[in-house]
Amino acid sequence: MQVRQLGERIINQIAAGEVIERPASVIKELVENAVDSGAKNIEIVTAAGGKTLMRVSDDGAGMRQQDLQLAIRRHCTSKISDDDLFDIRTLGFRGEALPSIGSVARLAIQTHHAEEDHAWAIAVDGGREQPIVPAARNRGTQVEVRDLFFATPARLKFLKSDRAEAAAITEIVKRIALAYPEIGFSLSGADRQPQNWPAARGGEPELARIAQILGQDFVDNAMEIDAEREGVRLSGFAGLPTHHRGNAQHQFFFVNGRPVKDKLLLSGLRGAYADVLARDRHPVVVLFIDLDPTQVDVNVHPAKADVRFRDGQLVRGLLVGAIRHALVQAGHRSSTSNAAVAFDALRGQGNGFRPGAPGAGPVTGNAAGYAQRGGQVSYEPRWQPDAFSPLETAGPVSHGFSEQPQAPVHQQAGFTDFSAPSADARAHEAPVEAEKTFLPLGAARAQVHETYIIAQTGDGVVIVDQHAAHERLVYERLKEALAKKDVARQILLIPEVVELPEEDASRLAERAEDLEKVGLCLEAFGPGAIAVRETPAILGDMDIKGMIHNLADELAEWDTADGLKEKLDHVAATMACHGSVRAGRRMRPEEMDALLRDMEATPLSGQCNHGRPTWVELKLTDIEKLFGRK
Repeated sequence: MQVRQLGERIINQIAAGEVIERPASVIKELVENAVDSGAKNIEIVTAAGGKTLMRVSDDGAGMRQQDLQLAIRRHCTSKISDDDLFDIRTLGFRGEALPSIGSVARLAIQTHHAEEDHAWAIAVDGGREQPIVPAARNRGTQVEVRDLFFATPARLKFLKSDRAEAAAITEIVKRIALAYPEIGFSLSGADRQPQNWPAARGGEPELARIAQILGQDFVDNAMEIDAEREGVRLSGFAGLPTHHRGNAQHQFFFVNGRPVKDKLLLSGLRGAYADVLARDRHPVVVLFIDLDPTQVDVNVHPAKADVRFRDGQLVRGLLVGAIRHALVQAGHRSSTSNAAVAFDALRGQGNGFRPGAPGAGPVTGNAAGYAQRGGQVSYEPRWQPDAFSPLETAGPVSHGFSEQPQAPVHQQAGFTDFSAPSADARAHEAPVEAEKTFLPLGAARAQVHETYIIAQTGDGVVIVDQHAAHERLVYERLKEALAKKDVARQILLIPEVVELPEEDASRLAERAEDLEKVGLCLEAFGPGAIAVRETPAILGDMDIKGMIHNLADELAEWDTADGLKEKLDHVAATMACHGSVRAGRRMRPEEMDALLRDMEATPLSGQCNHGRPTWVELKLTDIEKLFGRK
């Protein structure tokens, strides 16, 4: 077998196969070069999804004549100092982009450096370099790419439609624009509607740029993240759990200003939202990680899409801890979009109505924090583990929910006993306690369909899903007890035997020791059954069979990479769902008020364990518009 040296042209085409996957890859490389040049404004123009034309113009430093000559040669770069690949402080650095593009397309560059009398231009046509000639251009650089992959036509077959390729370009530009709010970006062309993101000014440029790209709705429903550990800083914004999406396209990570899609970061994000978001929903985040460049390797992928941290667990731990802390700080806060959905339904216009539309006033959900209302009452949230029946209670427990003849249900865990004059008392018959209306969730006034609590606030109405809310409260009590390793159990007088497929029963029996940590004591009862002997006291008289069947299904899907804590939290969430006050349960006024107060004092109570909102708020001004009063 004869070994021979490949020619420069074929070498460039091989490199292009690694670096230039599609038109969006070209735009990424060119825009990153423009950012590195110190540009303040970057203009991108495309046609046919970038297949026939891509033009990137900037007002950066430009290149001298000799630099332009080298720029189209392989492995020539101005972005590495002292040949140190572990101290990268720029976006581009590999020196492969321009020669790779020129080998598979028609490349033309015009550039004007401040120290030069005029601009210079050069062209590369399918790998054939043309001589440098003088040109007329203001300071900066313009790179034009036409007929992508004309030199390698087989690659064209793998490109998607013009619309799909144009969308991929938009996504790339958005990510870079989010990382550099001080730079103005414009994106236009025959294949798209023009988009313009002016340079953000003022005290919070990052937030202004986020509002430009993701919309004010995300800003209104985001939690600020700012944490640092051992020289690694995490900042940015993370959406409330009730502000979620059906895919992960709205998750933006940046490492030292570089947009990345890193598996470690995505894993940490899933862990942070694990018990507040449904499995098929995805949070919206814009997060920036800043650390010493020597602590991260950005040279592990030709397209620089992946990075490798020297201490990955430190970064992941910081991400999970910071987001979870922000979720706790958010308290009972829920997405403002929930109010908009409710208002749409009341108007009977489906998805046609949007806040801010002509004739429609702004729909406001709950605000962050606990601002003083009406100058009367200032409510300070606090963590109150004793708001429910004490976890330390052993044996059979006493619960505050009365049995109603209209809707007989299982007795459930809940609140301490109330001295109500009648089990049939209704909140609307009692006078409104003015001070309660100035609390975040107001004063309970009614229960409708034995499912929803209606509360009156100082300037609106709150609607609470009693099961979803109580599910979250019970879950947080269980987690607290788990942390203290003090989950009180109650012994069943008669063990509950649950029949299951043999493999499910075996799986549960194998996990008996782990399940005992959350207060669930069970054992094998023959080849296809499980006997439950003890359950957590806080859950009361629960749906044991339904819970065991659900646990069996979830154990089959457990990720072996998850830690024990994550697994136990997941079990606790399932148990809380089956031990919470159910829809159809009639509640007394005192019980409803107690539920509202506990929600105000409990972290994450704005959504249930499955990520659904527990409450929505309608402002009085919006309700008045429904009836033409305003």
